This record gives sequence, structure tokens and C-alpha cells, in this order.
Amino acid sequence: MVDEEGFREFVRARLPRLSRAAYLLAGGHAQAEDLLQSALIKAAVQWSRISATGDPETYIRKILYHEHVRSWRRRRYLEQTTAAVPDRASAGDETDRAVLRLVLEQALAKLTRRQRAVVVLRYFEDLSEADTAQVMGTSVGTVKSQTSHALSRLRTLAPELAGLMHDSMEVQS
Repeated sequence: MVDEEGFREFVRARLPRLSRAAYLLAGGHAQAEDLLQSALIKAAVQWSRISATGDPETYIRKILYHEHVRSWRRRRYLEQTTAAVPDRASAGDETDRAVLRLVLEQALAKLTRRQRAVVVLRYFEDLSEADTAQVMGTSVGTVKSQTSHALSRLRTLAPELAGLMHDSMEVQS
């Protein structure tokens, strides 16, 4: 028997975090909604088994990551990003944060799917290297090398993010 109410309660409690992870993986709102919907459908079908693990969020993150990679393999299309960041207005900190967010989104979109997943899981979801490796179904060494390659590529693609990456790395240490 499926515990529909338990699943609904879980989704209500975790939807903001799962939505954010899906958005960062997919690179757009519509794609993130599709990705999250696919992952939650798969999770709903197996909810009794997933909830019995004691850590359903980790399991659903793994489904989310695998759906992300699977969709890329099916379509193999490239996202079209704009070449320029919008002009800065004089609205102060809020504008600077918005521009930084746009630059970050564009830089993440230029990473490989695996590199993007590592960055999202490690720095936005705050998972350890071991937890990231478990979610991705790979070794800790692969997570370390993919993280190194991704951060190096981000430094090249968007040097203005260097301060943000430095601050994030200090928090992780």
C-alpha cells in the first residue's frame, strides 16, 4: 500500500530545496520543473521502499541527478546563452547580486553536466565529497577531480566569480 500522504508531506517539506537543485542542474525554470516532476514521479512509484531507507531526500537527489543525465543523453542539445550580461543599473547591492547570479548561471551552463552536478551538489547543496560520490554513483576521487576541473573552468569562464568561489571554498574547509 502506497503512503500517499507521507509522500505529499515529504514533497511539501523539501520542495524548495529540491526545486533549487533541479534549477541549478537544468539551468532554467521550465527545464527544472520538468526534471523535478520526472524525479518525483519515479519517487512516488517507489515511495514505500524509498521512505523505508530512512533518508529519502538523498535517494530522491540521486534520482534527480540520474534524470538530469538521462535527459541530456536523450536530447543532446546545447543551451543558447546570451553573450553579454545586462547593463548594470545603479540600484546597489541588489543589482550586483542579480548580475552575479546571471553570470553564475551562464558559467554553470557552459560546464559539462557532470561538472555542473558536482558544483551544485558540493557547493549549493553542501554535500560532502563522499555524499556527492554516492549521489552520482561514482568514486570520491572522481568527485575531487571533477570539482577541480569545474572550478578551474569557472575561473576561466567567469573570473568575476573568483571571490564567490574563494568564499565558498573557505566555508567548505
